[in-house]
Amino acid sequence: MKMKIFMPLGALALAAGLFSCQNNTPAATESAATAPVALQAPYSQQYYDSLGQVMTAYHELSAALVKSDTGAATSAAIVLKQHVDSLPVQLLQMDSARLATITGITGSISAELNGLVGEKALEGKREEYQMVSDMLYDLIKTTGYKGHTVYRQFCPMAFDDKGAYWLSETRNIVNPYFGDKMLECGSTNDSLIYK
Repeated sequence: MKMKIFMPLGALALAAGLFSCQNNTPAATESAATAPVALQAPYSQQYYDSLGQVMTAYHELSAALVKSDTGAATSAAIVLKQHVDSLPVQLLQMDSARLATITGITGSISAELNGLVGEKALEGKREEYQMVSDMLYDLIKTTGYKGHTVYRQFCPMAFDDKGAYWLSETRNIVNPYFGDKMLECGSTNDSLIYK
């Protein structure tokens, strides 16, 4: 009998937690309480300077999506694609299999940015942006980003509650998937801190 009473209450509490969008989720609280460890970024400064241009262009794309400005998003994606295409991955001193992985990631980012530029609707641009964000995160995890911290943030309500990630320079949540509608919806899931 007692189990029947507590099950609906538990289910109600779980549903309320899933559908609310708060910055202070347990994952964000746990990661904030743990002392971050600086990761190594062992490659040439020339590569990291070029990656810095990629990230600046990426953040401009994010800002355009926050503003729901399709024209600015298209322009930012074109600039981002140029920087991704000129990323000097040949300077990375790593084995050929890892280098092939990096080249594959940058090629895929470039292809998704072509798709983003071709999309007319804001929602379509945001879907392409999600894929670019995920691949850019993989690139940074593989090569590092010397002297920088990258925050991986998550909106659980994006794309009909499927959720989506993006990258930020700060812990502050500025949601590119909803703009003004839900500007602060999301949480920081991961932070990559590089020496």
